Amino acid sequence: MQTNHLEKLGKITDCPVVAIIKDHKILIGLRNYTPDKWKDVSVWTLPGGRCDIGETIGETLFRETLEEVGISELVITDFLGKINGAKEGDVVYVFIGKTKQEPKLLEPEKFSEWKWQDINMIPENFINLEALKLIQKFISQG
Repeated sequence: MQTNHLEKLGKITDCPVVAIIKDHKILIGLRNYTPDKWKDVSVWTLPGGRCDIGETIGETLFRETLEEVGISELVITDFLGKINGAKEGDVVYVFIGKTKQEPKLLEPEKFSEWKWQDINMIPENFINLEALKLIQKFISQG
């Protein structure tokens, strides 16, 4: 694993996400955006989010995962790459992780649900198909 990406100081346009894999499924959440935040849309996504000023990529990833789903025992196993985000100028860092914990719905104002989903049955409204391709390739090689 390339840990140097976790230690990199993030910018406000950096958005690390983690595909948490458990029993051959990944954790996805249905995020409900509003026009004041971005646009009026509901999309499936991975745990993660935007870096705060002064945070490393890793600090953001662990903070966001704890805030969104309550997972504190997260082990990052692999870095898959950097891709363009859904918002212009955003850079998404895609990681693979594992946990023994179950997700909790901690931000119902942002998310409708979190669930373990078969990687080959991801809903069509998954926000970043480029990330999904990286994850599917990683799983197929494993």
